[in-house]
Amino acid sequence: MIMTTTTIVEGRPVSSYLGIVTSEIILGANVVRDFFASITDIVGGRSGAYESKLQEGREEALRELENKARRMGAEAVIGIDLDFETLRDGMMMIVATGTAVKLS
Repeated sequence: MIMTTTTIVEGRPVSSYLGIVTSEIILGANVVRDFFASITDIVGGRSGAYESKLQEGREEALRELENKARRMGAEAVIGIDLDFETLRDGMMMIVATGTAVKLS
């Protein structure tokens, strides 16, 4: 399945639009990760623990988006957008949206 942030797939015109697909992933807080991230904030640098968790969440959101599109009979998802929101109590939400399409 082709997954892209662009609205076209080079050399493959869209033959039909199947609809918008979305996925929402909510990541919970982790006391140990939060503790080490706070140390990183004090001494400076990047928080590898949070970056790893964000990457995991992003990959899961895109995987779910692909699975939903596949069930619709899509060959590609175009115009993918990823949004990240911080919720209360250290929880984070990742939302992926795109348009499921068939290609010529």
